[in-house]
Amino acid sequence: MHNLPSTYRKIVITQPSRNFRQVAKIVEEPIPQLAPNQILVKNYYAGVNASDLNISAGVYFVGSEPPWDTGVEATGEVVAVGENVTNFKVGDHVLTTMLGGGYREYYAIDAAMAIPIPQASAEITAVSIGALTASMALSIGGQMTTGETVLITAAAGGVGHFAVQIAKQAGNHVIGTCSSKEKAELLYELGCDRVVVYTEEDLGEALSKEYSQGVDLVLEGVGGETFDAVVDNIAVRGRIVVIGFVSEYKGNPIEVTQPRIYHKLLWKSAGVRGFLFSDYVGDIPEHMGHVITLFAEGKLKAIVDPTEFVGLESVPDAVEHLHAGRNKGKIVVRIQ
Repeated sequence: MHNLPSTYRKIVITQPSRNFRQVAKIVEEPIPQLAPNQILVKNYYAGVNASDLNISAGVYFVGSEPPWDTGVEATGEVVAVGENVTNFKVGDHVLTTMLGGGYREYYAIDAAMAIPIPQASAEITAVSIGALTASMALSIGGQMTTGETVLITAAAGGVGHFAVQIAKQAGNHVIGTCSSKEKAELLYELGCDRVVVYTEEDLGEALSKEYSQGVDLVLEGVGGETFDAVVDNIAVRGRIVVIGFVSEYKGNPIEVTQPRIYHKLLWKSAGVRGFLFSDYVGDIPEHMGHVITLFAEGKLKAIVDPTEFVGLESVPDAVEHLHAGRNKGKIVVRIQ
């Protein structure tokens, strides 16, 4: 049995704002008393997500008042178990993926919601939400097959770099977008057939020139002009799967004045579909098991951003690092 402290620290949001640093506060609370079916996890690593700004803005907490807990995926060690828990023991390592469960030193969670892992690490933390989202969005949202042209935007990010590998391993021609030559080198190593560095060339022009038949499937997480270029270059029966629009997370929605999107989609029998893995809870175990197995077998490479972020105090820096577009791979904070 671990010698548990009487209190622990976590980050909460004090009021709705897209300025994470401004409204994120570290608070100290008593170590939770476990319900019979719960385990207590000492968090070692937590993943940083673009949607952290949606968390701080209160997007996921409609109808409730702050303070709100923060962070999502984390890996750590079981330090106490409830009296009815039989599938975990003290000393086991687990992955958790619950909203509000990441940016904290300890976490009490129903044992059924924790996933056993061999060892907590930054890499397996990266695999959780990143690879899970990529796998589910491509197969469920995009109905990906083989022999298609697949475009991944923000391809060097926490979801994108997994999506590149999964799409390539399925036998597709993969295009990725990123912001620098350094990121482009990584994407070619991961399997991209073509990388568009959008700071140096126009995405729309590159697609129309090189892919005259259009793109069959797009995993889109950027929004703005990137989304517009994608719509203009979608193939007949093409699918655009929107997993985010990070270009607009810092401010209010951008208003546009142009013909409605169906003028472009109808004539190609094309579609745009939003995708949140949380709306497909029943499919999560299968896909999580699949990507963790691929990772364990060395068939899926987890790229963790080399910038070190240590402790809860570093979380605002990590969030800003992501939204400045400086990350290469998944940003992971070492909690303790």
